[in-house]
Amino acid sequence: MSKKGRVLVAMSGGIDSSLAAVLLHEQGYEVIGMTMKTWDYALSGGKKKETGCCSLDSINDARAVAVALGFPHYILDIRNEFGDYVIDHFTNEYLAGRTPNPCVLCNTHIKWDALLRRADKLDCEFIATGHYARVRFENGRYIISKGVDQEKDQSYALWGVSQQSLSRTIFPLGNLTKKEIRAMASERGFVELVNKPESYEICFIPDNDYRSFLKRRVPSLEASVRGGDFVLEDGTVVGKHEGYPFYTIGQRKGLGIALGYPVFVIGIDKENNRVILGQRHELARSNMSVRQLNMVKYPDLQGKPVETITKIRYNDEGTPAQIVQEGDLMKVHFHEPVFAIAPGQAAVFYEGDDVIGGGWIYQSWN
Repeated sequence: MSKKGRVLVAMSGGIDSSLAAVLLHEQGYEVIGMTMKTWDYALSGGKKKETGCCSLDSINDARAVAVALGFPHYILDIRNEFGDYVIDHFTNEYLAGRTPNPCVLCNTHIKWDALLRRADKLDCEFIATGHYARVRFENGRYIISKGVDQEKDQSYALWGVSQQSLSRTIFPLGNLTKKEIRAMASERGFVELVNKPESYEICFIPDNDYRSFLKRRVPSLEASVRGGDFVLEDGTVVGKHEGYPFYTIGQRKGLGIALGYPVFVIGIDKENNRVILGQRHELARSNMSVRQLNMVKYPDLQGKPVETITKIRYNDEGTPAQIVQEGDLMKVHFHEPVFAIAPGQAAVFYEGDDVIGGGWIYQSWN
């Protein structure tokens, strides 16, 4: 075994995870590549060709890197684990009137656990991924922080990874930029990776049409929710909708409503199958509560106000806020109103570049 140790690298077939494996190999680690098969899109009835981390092309791309550098590569079938947890949760959240974030859930509950179990079987001390993030050990805690490439930073999606998992995790790309990664791939002859288009859609919805996915997943859904009321906040009915699960907080396009001014979805009333509409200023909220917390940097903040930058979605720049933990809930007070807080999405609290912790948005108010 290498002096650096043996590391199991999650390889999706894209440039980032491939270069993570390449760099670790060059640094002297004994690398084992593993590509996870999370979903068979043909089973969902979608019309678009299977793409992304689960496609045969992606598996072959990952294997080609391993062959070129002479390290083992395996395929790990976790479709049952993934489907039972991530996809069921995804469906149930929309049926509950919330907006889920399956990628965060998958990182937290599926990928890391699956990788670590296989790492143990393969006698690997570490696991690694191609995320643009960093991890360090400080004051008895493993702390996640943003990658140096702020435009590619993926720390938001990692708040739920446990301390035990972080203790064995390496992020080889955390101190590099995407531009540098592309240059490194070119220099090493992996030109196909540089030219390969990146995938941003949810892996089990490559056509990006979650509404059709829900209809296929729950055949009786459309008939049971179609024809509910679009209402204003005072209860005035202004039209009929296609069913509350097919709308998200902040949505403006595709409403089919003309009121003489722009309207947005400002609320979902599951119990009465109503979608509440309003103007943009009615989306503003100054407070929210967050549950199912994982506190990364500070494990105990009970009753202690802390100033943070809080992000309410992946591409959110973040807003200054004070957080106070009360039991199992985190109360968040924004110092300026934020727009379109969606229950079911992840909230992540930052101190500088460090992730303090995160959880799932429960509710919001003024």
